[in-house]
Amino acid sequence: MLGQDYPSDDMEILFVDGMSTDRTRDIVSDYTAKYNHIKLIDNPQHTVPYALNEGIRRSEGDVVMRIDGHCIYPDNYVSTLTRYLHELGADNVGAVWNTVAARDTTVCHAIAIASSHPFGVGGSKHKIGVKEITTTDTVPFGCYRREVFDKIGLFDTDLTRNQDDEFNARLTNHGGSIYLIPQLVINYTARDTIGKMCRMYFQYGLFKPLVNKKLGHPATIRQFFPMLFLLGIIIGGILSCFSDIILWMYAAVLALHMFIGMAIGCKSAARLKRPLLVLMMPYVFANIHLSYGYGYLAGIYKIVMNKKFNVKSNR
Repeated sequence: MLGQDYPSDDMEILFVDGMSTDRTRDIVSDYTAKYNHIKLIDNPQHTVPYALNEGIRRSEGDVVMRIDGHCIYPDNYVSTLTRYLHELGADNVGAVWNTVAARDTTVCHAIAIASSHPFGVGGSKHKIGVKEITTTDTVPFGCYRREVFDKIGLFDTDLTRNQDDEFNARLTNHGGSIYLIPQLVINYTARDTIGKMCRMYFQYGLFKPLVNKKLGHPATIRQFFPMLFLLGIIIGGILSCFSDIILWMYAAVLALHMFIGMAIGCKSAARLKRPLLVLMMPYVFANIHLSYGYGYLAGIYKIVMNKKFNVKSNR
């Protein structure tokens, strides 16, 4: 962010820290001593929506940008989003993701590919990419007019995950406009292990029903497919024990899922010269879909049983 071509005198960088126990605070403090426009703010509640809200309250500019980790931003990021925010008369604008592998291993490449492929993440425009500037339901992180928060409020602190989905849907419901700027690209580093990836998608699925409850309707249709896939595996597996027709249908669906994964793996293997991707891609896709689906069902259960949505946060 220090390399941005936007004038530093017109920009402030607020680092809202969830009481880190590593060297994060020391590192940021070193920067605050060198640069007047960088500030370190405490977030004793630890979770993302509290951090976002505190940053918004403490910020002074007419434009508010959320900047997340796991990413490298181009040096024209701030200037480009600010320009399009005003030129388009938008309420929120954002860039597209170029999902990159955390390390040069087959597993990491498979996670990165699946996390940016329509078969893995559906029609999420900022993940799969678009060619022209377009309206959309959400963008990564977001560049907002400050007046938006005065109009519709801050981020919902109940949503440890998916708080941006709920906020952007709320913004759209109030007549706001969100644009995706495809010529501006963020290099987003995917998770480096299957376990971390599964936990992330589980939490995405977990909080989706709560988002829907707060909005009064589902924000998107694509969110239901992983849950239906998981239910199909469970219910279909049981029913296939009693009917040969269901057994064949069940096997056909699983075979189709694996075939699609392997087809994507073959194409990726040829491009990256990694033959094991042929077998790895079906496995990674299945983990994404099942983790999200399981999380979604767990979220429905919590709502029905009036349980709290507590998850261990990343600081």
